[in-house]
Amino acid sequence: MPLLIRNGEVVTASLRRSADVLCDGESIVDVGPNLAVPAGADVIDAGGKYVFPGFIDPHVHIHLPFMGTSAKDTYTTASRAALVGGTTTLIEMVCPGRSDDPWDAYQLWKGKAAGTSACDYAFHMGVTRFDAATPAVLERVVADGTSSFKVFLAYKGAFGIDDAELYQTLELAQRLGVIVTAHCENAEVVARLQQRLLAEGKTGPEWHEPSRPTAVEAEGVHHLATFAALTGAHVYVVHTSCEEALREAAAARERGMKLWVETVAPYLVLDRSYAEQPAFEGAKYVMSPPLRELRHQDVIWDALASGLISTVATDHAPFDFIGQKEMGRGDFTKIPNGIPSVENRVQLLYTYGVARGRLDLLRFVEVASTQAAELFGLAPRKGTIAPGADADLVVWDPSFRGVISATTQEMNVDYSAFEGWPIEGRADLVTVRGRIQVRDGKFVGDTTHGRYLPRKPTH
Repeated sequence: MPLLIRNGEVVTASLRRSADVLCDGESIVDVGPNLAVPAGADVIDAGGKYVFPGFIDPHVHIHLPFMGTSAKDTYTTASRAALVGGTTTLIEMVCPGRSDDPWDAYQLWKGKAAGTSACDYAFHMGVTRFDAATPAVLERVVADGTSSFKVFLAYKGAFGIDDAELYQTLELAQRLGVIVTAHCENAEVVARLQQRLLAEGKTGPEWHEPSRPTAVEAEGVHHLATFAALTGAHVYVVHTSCEEALREAAAARERGMKLWVETVAPYLVLDRSYAEQPAFEGAKYVMSPPLRELRHQDVIWDALASGLISTVATDHAPFDFIGQKEMGRGDFTKIPNGIPSVENRVQLLYTYGVARGRLDLLRFVEVASTQAAELFGLAPRKGTIAPGADADLVVWDPSFRGVISATTQEMNVDYSAFEGWPIEGRADLVTVRGRIQVRDGKFVGDTTHGRYLPRKPTH
């Protein structure tokens, strides 16, 4: 059945105009004013509302064995949450342990999503060791359509790689035309600081940030940029949290490095005082890199508006407060890291960015959708509204007013980091390849509709 969205204001990364959007099957077939209504069409009146391309979250964790436990979401719950928040495509990090077989891990992650996701999805392949067998495995992964890697310059003994492995990964990525996403800290320094703080009896969640100070993140970005320069690889710094790291990224780009920067929604609206709350409440806000001093928020917003930061993701990693975050009572290094936010990203960015005058609508679409599509080989199928693109659309009601609460969220986790926060605007209607998955802000769709998105190397 054709789908016609009428009378809305269509907004992409490059233009906004009053127009109708006609979809047939899984694709957009026409965009323009006063389009004729095809026979049998489902007609949606978007008067007074925006029509955005489906949003893309380029950094999520759904299946994640980590720190002796496992993330709570499944693809069924996470994809529903994403869609209610306006996100139609997820890119998940495959994170094998150093002792795991990487191809088996890749197949495990893909299998967790297959037939259980309501939205479309792709992967970044984690490289957590590099040995003689690694190149052949990674070439096989790329041939399968996963054209981006992930490395950790943190989590010593778990996901972290050493300098020889980093160099070899980047060298291979450059040869294959693959972009490498990177968690930039310094595993050795973090381990030493953690040991010192615990020895001093500093065990609460408020000590997580001092164990990973801004200098450590900045050094990680500089380190990555040095190796990228030597290998010619294209790199993407994930979850950038602070001014010092941004300065290193800007300097690398000025030297001609092919380096892009991501931040995540929590850094835009939260600061380290949340992790300093008493009675262990601060554990809800432990993530890495950590929440920083309030002064960094304006710097990140400015970098987002200026283009230094290319994308806003979530690093969604849902762990319950009861029974999981509590594993770190008496030792902050054992608190599972992550702030669940796949459902909240777009509303937070709109409410505290667009509605506050920090981002215009075009840049909002660019950082929440289009740039991710272009960087990670999803364009022109995703990230825009144009004939031939997938019919992933979000009809956004800017007049909506509501409140975030764990009692109403789709995410399978027992708390919200944004409990009671007011929000402005919501995704009223969301389509994935022409199928209506959200109507009136509620999930109404098919939890098996999502597809794996194979991608070709683009770098």
